[in-house]
Amino acid sequence: MPYIRETIITTVDSSGKVHIAPIGIIAERDGWVIAPFRPSITLDNLADTPFAVASYTDDVRIFAGCLTGRKDWPTVPVKGFPVPRLEAALAHSALEVTSVTDDEMRPRHHCRIVGEATHAPFTGFNRAKAAVLELAILVSRLDMLPREKIEAEIAYLAIAIEKTAGAEEKEAWGWLMERVTRHFRRKV
Repeated sequence: MPYIRETIITTVDSSGKVHIAPIGIIAERDGWVIAPFRPSITLDNLADTPFAVASYTDDVRIFAGCLTGRKDWPTVPVKGFPVPRLEAALAHSALEVTSVTDDEMRPRHHCRIVGEATHAPFTGFNRAKAAVLELAILVSRLDMLPREKIEAEIAYLAIAIEKTAGAEEKEAWGWLMERVTRHFRRKV
């Protein structure tokens, strides 16, 4: 299995409009692969402007927010680079697409790292943050997974929320659970 790092990817269209999306980037040699699903704004933006920034953040509200219609997160410029980074990034990697492997579902954009910087300290792990991140991944696949698997995963992840969540993790969890509830109601 490949090494995947969960990030917030920023891209821009040809007019410079910023798009923010949670994407797990795949380690490859000395760079990363961005593999957005078809159709997606990220995919369109990479075709227009073959650059992206992978922001590494521990604010799980951003992951949850992007999946629940809350996509207005502040960005800041990256000096000498056409794409901004997430303001809440602890660190970031500026990426340039060097080649694309086409695929019907998820084209793979092979990227080289053209710059990296650290912006704030990482202050440690929190099980609730990991649980929110796992729920966010489940939410991104609601139409692909059976209800029983989703419910079983949520039951397990809820333990970490109950034991270790702070206000931000509880808020993010709530947003995602609202999305799950709406999804199941539509399926009835």
